[in-house]
Amino acid sequence: MNEIFNFSAGPAMLPKQVLKQIKEELYNWNNMGASVMEISHRSLEFLQLIQDAKKDICDLLDIPENYAVLFCHGGARAQFSAVPMNLLEKSSDNVDYVNTGYWAYSAATEAKKYCNPHVINVIKIKNRLYNIQPMSQWNVSTNSIYIHYCPNETIDGIAVYETPSFPEKIVVADCSSTLFSCPINVSRFGIIYAAAQKNIGISGLTVIIIRKDLLKEPNRAVPSILNYKILFDNGSMFNTPVTMSWYVASLIFKWLKQQGGLKEVNKRNKEKAAFLYKAIDSNDFYYNNISPSNRSCMNIPFFLKKNKLNDLFLKESTRFGLCGLQGHRTAGGMRASLYNAMTLEGVQKLVEFMQLFSEKYR
Repeated sequence: MNEIFNFSAGPAMLPKQVLKQIKEELYNWNNMGASVMEISHRSLEFLQLIQDAKKDICDLLDIPENYAVLFCHGGARAQFSAVPMNLLEKSSDNVDYVNTGYWAYSAATEAKKYCNPHVINVIKIKNRLYNIQPMSQWNVSTNSIYIHYCPNETIDGIAVYETPSFPEKIVVADCSSTLFSCPINVSRFGIIYAAAQKNIGISGLTVIIIRKDLLKEPNRAVPSILNYKILFDNGSMFNTPVTMSWYVASLIFKWLKQQGGLKEVNKRNKEKAAFLYKAIDSNDFYYNNISPSNRSCMNIPFFLKKNKLNDLFLKESTRFGLCGLQGHRTAGGMRASLYNAMTLEGVQKLVEFMQLFSEKYR
């Protein structure tokens, strides 16, 4: 069987090496005679897995000692509620939400249940291309408790590459599609959260990195499984965790270290993205509508000049060994997600197909 390259935005492809290990250990994890899905989450073996995973996260991201790593249920959408519930004392508190696209706006919409968010629109159109204003031009409120933004919008294919510098604010970032794809300066953030199904593993798990001074008992009612203080005090195991997701994530962290860490991974990700963007820009059969300075390295949407060929493109690309290329329902077109597990070979095969298709139907 020829290799299939999966460009899905999430749940996304996993490294072949990790999939092979999962297969080998599925029926007998850690020589326990049972699957990791069957053993107690409080067994010594699983507790060791958790400690190893936390250490690997801290090593990969160079996390300062005044930060804690939490594992949570519910994906990133749960954090849309958890953040305001944990950080705000009352509904009248001022907060800033930077609108960079679909997911940032979704977070702001959810926050309206708990506060009155000030939405900062930072997307501008210049020369028919979408770009994001520099952070220095963001209209941040003087009295806001925190500022929330999404560094990478998976649907829109637009990214913020600046490191935040708001010393008087708690900076909260939804890094679901970028965490572990490149080095970051954790000390510039109060809270970083990321759903697992992009670069961390399989769905069901959310990684939270939080400054320890923010781990206070909330002044409002918060569901216990979303209460950061309770999660911290109970080692992220207030209730039974998603053990399989934790296990897969632990393998991903080991794999990232084997690849040379996040600097090396980031280098590869930039190379893959540059290769695909060059193919799009050099062929007038396709186009991308994001300014080069804000183009995402993780999620690359592109459009055919002849929209009527979209269905045919998807049909023939599947036969060519490429899957998951359909754009999000709200955006249309095509989208290639180049997460850590995607290889340069996969991107090269996509570019080869794009060239063949354009020659055939021009």
